[in-house]
Amino acid sequence: MIRFWPRSAFGQTVLLIGSLLLLTQMVSYFMVALYVIKPSYEQIVHLLANQVRLVLDDHNPGHKMLEPALKSRMLSSTGIEIYIEPVAMVSGLDNATPYALLSEQMSDELGGNAEIRIEQGANYIVWVKAPQAPELWLRVPMKQLEESDFSPLPMYLAIIGGLSVLGGWLFARQLNRPLKALRLAALKVARGDMPETLKESGTQDVVEVTRAFNHMANGIKRLESDRNLLMAGISHDLRTPLTRIRLASEMMADEDDWLRDGIVQDIDDMNAIIDQFIEYIRHHKDESLEPYQLNDIVSEVVQAEEVRDVAIHFHPDEALPEIPLRRVTIKRVVANLVENALRHGEPPVDLQTGVDVNGQNIWLTVRDHGAGIPDDQLQNVFEPFTQGDKARGTEGSGLGLAIIRRVVLSHGGNVTLSNMDGKGLMARIELPLS
Repeated sequence: MIRFWPRSAFGQTVLLIGSLLLLTQMVSYFMVALYVIKPSYEQIVHLLANQVRLVLDDHNPGHKMLEPALKSRMLSSTGIEIYIEPVAMVSGLDNATPYALLSEQMSDELGGNAEIRIEQGANYIVWVKAPQAPELWLRVPMKQLEESDFSPLPMYLAIIGGLSVLGGWLFARQLNRPLKALRLAALKVARGDMPETLKESGTQDVVEVTRAFNHMANGIKRLESDRNLLMAGISHDLRTPLTRIRLASEMMADEDDWLRDGIVQDIDDMNAIIDQFIEYIRHHKDESLEPYQLNDIVSEVVQAEEVRDVAIHFHPDEALPEIPLRRVTIKRVVANLVENALRHGEPPVDLQTGVDVNGQNIWLTVRDHGAGIPDDQLQNVFEPFTQGDKARGTEGSGLGLAIIRRVVLSHGGNVTLSNMDGKGLMARIELPLS
């Protein structure tokens, strides 16, 4: 079903203004036709009827006849000609258009069944058949009445209507410009970017909404700054005792090598978890968007993993265009997905790229052949500190997929997980072309 009512406030405002203007133009045209055009036509019909009476006075019983010389002068000055119907057809009657409304008015004027037809050319030609002589047609040239005499009214209405719609469009555009800026700023906040303070302009309602948004954005910025400071402090304070523990473990006796190795491994795991905390907070903020070829980034990850002698297959779409990316963070995303597939799934790992059917996004899939994740947990694993099914292991901090999702969302994209019908789990990343 086709939707005629637009969803945006801009479209609704333009449609409302346009509809009101159209209704106004229709009412104006009706009023002009009723009080200007209709009286003019009635006056013209009345004058024509008087001329017809004078020309056909010899057909009116009891009507005082004009002198032949006077009638001849009147016909010569007015250009009125009298034809029988066959001759009238040849002389232009056949190309004339009948007008029922004018015919009715003429019938009332002449007191019988009359007919009016109008022939349009360089000048208007009015053909009249009067009840006094139904076998004759009078050809009356209207030399002062040209087609251009009636064109200013529709042209005037069209120009006024067009200018009114244009003015309404400019008004609605100006009215909705602050809302557009507000929408773009809200999208930045959703991606984790803090926009500059918006200019408070527009109507009073829009100004109040913009002011509230600025207060909210500043509050979020302060909260994020406090969170970053807190996490940085905790990370620093944790690394100091970890370093002392590591130094102390290095001085343990040789017979306690097994214990020392376990302590060192635990310290490395804790440092890795701390690095993930910092990465989750900072994610993409140290890198700007630049045009890159996604296939090149994926190929770098695949080549680095092939050194480990693992089964990784990459099937790139050679027609993939360049898109704006943060190269280091996207490379880290691909590497993390491949690492998860190798650690929690089973080889081989298949990577593939392509463009969706709508031509709006490019996509990357990473598939393993492991046990997968229960369907009811597929969305939860993207939450921080949430790990998948035990079949895929419970190592780490549970921030890996959360970091991946934040990076992808910061690019305006989307990431999903799905269990394959055969065996394995597939991660799909979609990134917009622009």
